[in-house]
Amino acid sequence: MKWIKRIVLILIALFIAGQLVRPNLANPAVDRAQALQAPPQVQTILDRSCRDCHSSDTSWPWYTNITPVNWWLMDHVKEGRRELNYSNWTTFSLKRKTRKFKEICDEVTEGKMPPKNYLWIHTEAKLSDADRETLCLWAKGESAKLARAGT
Repeated sequence: MKWIKRIVLILIALFIAGQLVRPNLANPAVDRAQALQAPPQVQTILDRSCRDCHSSDTSWPWYTNITPVNWWLMDHVKEGRRELNYSNWTTFSLKRKTRKFKEICDEVTEGKMPPKNYLWIHTEAKLSDADRETLCLWAKGESAKLARAGT
């Protein structure tokens, strides 16, 4: 029984010490001129369901003050930004933009985005069928515009 108490005390001490080691959750500077421009209806959906992980304008919730949650969320956001960062849209090549528009439609249609673990807490981010259709029609239209501009 003593060893269980010791293990619990050690775990508590590690948890408390872990609170002193925090990741940098500051958002990078955003040049709005480089950001993805979308019609208001699409922008509303992107802001509600995608912005936190796919832009440099992440809204960090209160629970990011708790280690190890903050490290996990920081890694999740870094991965999302690496995959697609709307804040840097104009820096993407024509080929990458075209690919990303296709991926946007594919990911939302297949229910991969937003991820289920994000929706546990952010229920407002859930996409309706109408949201998915709006995003796909917009992405396909933008992709077609890029194809015309690239020829």
